[in-house]
Amino acid sequence: MTFDTLGLVEPLVRAVREKGYKTPTLIQSATIANVLKGHDLMASAQTGTGKTAAFTLPLLQQLAGSSKTSRHPKVLVLTPTRELAAQIQESILTYGKYVNVSSTVVFGGVKIGPQMNKLRQGVDILVATPGRLLDLHGQNAVSFKDIEVLVLDEADRMLDMGFIPDIKRIQSRLPEEKQSLLFSATFSDPIRALAKTMLQNPIEVDVAVKNSAAETVQHHLHPVDKSQKSRLLSHLIQDNGWTQVLVFTKTKHGANRLVKDLGKRKIRALPIHGNKSQAQRTKALADFKRGKIDILVATDIAARGLDIVQLPLVVNFDLPHVAEDYVHRIGRTGRAGNKGQAISLVSADEIKQLQGIERVINRHLHREEVEGFEPEHALPASRPIVSKGNGKGRGRSNNVAKLANKKKSNRRSRWSNRTNQRRNRAAGGNK
Repeated sequence: MTFDTLGLVEPLVRAVREKGYKTPTLIQSATIANVLKGHDLMASAQTGTGKTAAFTLPLLQQLAGSSKTSRHPKVLVLTPTRELAAQIQESILTYGKYVNVSSTVVFGGVKIGPQMNKLRQGVDILVATPGRLLDLHGQNAVSFKDIEVLVLDEADRMLDMGFIPDIKRIQSRLPEEKQSLLFSATFSDPIRALAKTMLQNPIEVDVAVKNSAAETVQHHLHPVDKSQKSRLLSHLIQDNGWTQVLVFTKTKHGANRLVKDLGKRKIRALPIHGNKSQAQRTKALADFKRGKIDILVATDIAARGLDIVQLPLVVNFDLPHVAEDYVHRIGRTGRAGNKGQAISLVSADEIKQLQGIERVINRHLHREEVEGFEPEHALPASRPIVSKGNGKGRGRSNNVAKLANKKKSNRRSRWSNRTNQRRNRAAGGNK
């Protein structure tokens, strides 16, 4: 399959080819034609799968072929973070270079005046974060009356960041008749509940393997005392000549402190987190991409939406609180078939987080102590990983077995209830 066979017009195909892409990804193959046909869509795909182009390309084509009688936006794309919003706008400009479609991006952390001026000039596509969009709408700087398509990107992260009330407020102000596209890394129950409020008979596309780590990523774990983590990271960077490394910390304060420690050892690093202004975050990312700095230290939320081509290495300076975030973190490397490495520095007090991660990815992380950094407080051994396919598998504790049986019972109960409801409806229809 090629981009030509998906129904895209020549100017868009030309822009895609210039970008270096020859064949569509799974999410693009499953999505583009359906968006062009006007279907509502609920799609599950991980970052790095070509998701942005999957909705950007068909929407550009729809707008390029429409009659332009309004200065108000026709397409609204909502994203959870400033970085992701800027990245989507960049993609729109890249893929839309040969079509006459205008776009702009609005988000907080920068002056609102220039954004208002841009909106007054008229745009076809508006990319926005929820808070700033509501501010602009409240000041009558943007009208929603001509919105024909709503795109909600990374809905799961919207949920995590508490944006769902804002999303509902925005949705209540949009026209009822519109095409809606929802993208999420997972189809959790809250996401499905949200989808019911915004989608009409959606086509469901699922190309995301839940909690799976790319096979192209090599995992390494270095046990180390917490007090020695910064010194070990500096040693690894300098001893291996690392450049272009994305390092994750749990907190903003931790990110700042680590950057300061690395700087004392003449290592070029910058932090990126929510307390930094948008200008600071944009500059840090630009300097990282250009090679002006070697290490970008980020928190989980700030790193969401970062698009760094062929990032070779991700370091977990701290393990994430939520085990599934490990998959999101290491998903920044090993993309598009490229090889990558994920290195975790783990102290004894992080054993619970480690065990949670190993359950999620269904594998043990290989442990390797670094000479000169052997921990005084030994990292406890990991528990056996129980096969998901066997409710009575070896190594499963009684508590875990009881929990599994309870979940099975709940599933059987829900299935039975749904079956009875269908039977009752059928019986009622035969009266």
